[in-house]
Amino acid sequence: MTASRGRQFGRRAVRSFGIVVRLGRFEGEATAAGAAGSNGMNRKWLMVLPNLFTVTSIFCGLLSVVWSGGARGDTLTGDLHRAAMAIVVGMFCDALDGRVARLTRTQSDFGVQLDSLADVVTFGLAPAVLLYRWALEPLGRWGLAAAGLYVACGAIRLARFNVAAAECTGPSKNFVGLPIPLAAGMLVAVVEAAAQASPPLLVQPMPAAVLSLVLSYLMVSTIRYPSFKTVRLEPRTWLAALLLVAGGGWVALTLGPGWVLLAYVAVYLVFGLVAELLARLQGRLPELDAEPPAPGPAELLDK
Repeated sequence: MTASRGRQFGRRAVRSFGIVVRLGRFEGEATAAGAAGSNGMNRKWLMVLPNLFTVTSIFCGLLSVVWSGGARGDTLTGDLHRAAMAIVVGMFCDALDGRVARLTRTQSDFGVQLDSLADVVTFGLAPAVLLYRWALEPLGRWGLAAAGLYVACGAIRLARFNVAAAECTGPSKNFVGLPIPLAAGMLVAVVEAAAQASPPLLVQPMPAAVLSLVLSYLMVSTIRYPSFKTVRLEPRTWLAALLLVAGGGWVALTLGPGWVLLAYVAVYLVFGLVAELLARLQGRLPELDAEPPAPGPAELLDK
């Protein structure tokens, strides 16, 4: 009798232990699934973060267009100045979205495409409307054509970049054609510098139209411009950066803050043209290499 009760107690204990083990496994699996779901939600929120900078850039472009449309074209006071500053803020947002994507490891093809669409608005349409309201409007349909050509060439530049990025597998030292943010920076810099000159420079429609045409050509050309993506943080790199900052400070103190951006962009444009000319004269121009794929929403100089 005692032995029978002992066997029954043993079987009950084994069954109870099995239930406990199964319950423990179920709880462990549920905890792991919950953790995976939590990580998935965090990942989704992180993927939104860099795109927020890109969308902010689009909003800056819209503000610039609205302010340019309601401004008087003979001076750079009020709305035109705000329109120019909105484009500058858009440049900072465009520079940050790619870096945030890399830091959070949320690079995606969606971010690349969204960034290109944002650049058409912020660095294509907005600067063209600003230049048209500031200087090109007296030319009538020809001024409108010059502004429209700038937007079209900027869109072509971005489309070519996306195609080349999809076919390229490694980093490149050069951009093929002038990046559209720098073309927009040149237009904004010219408008601001002319207004901050002492006395302010008079608006000249024809030089403004020529500038628009030149920038349009440079964007769709095959002229190489340095990307600085392979630059290492070495002592000479820090020295060059220090010289650039010192030069910008001297320009700001001598001519005014509005001339700093103009000086930087002008130096970049001239450097690319001179380097291209020397390479052609020496016969060492390499084959056209595709630009590197953007690691996320593209950076300021990635377009």
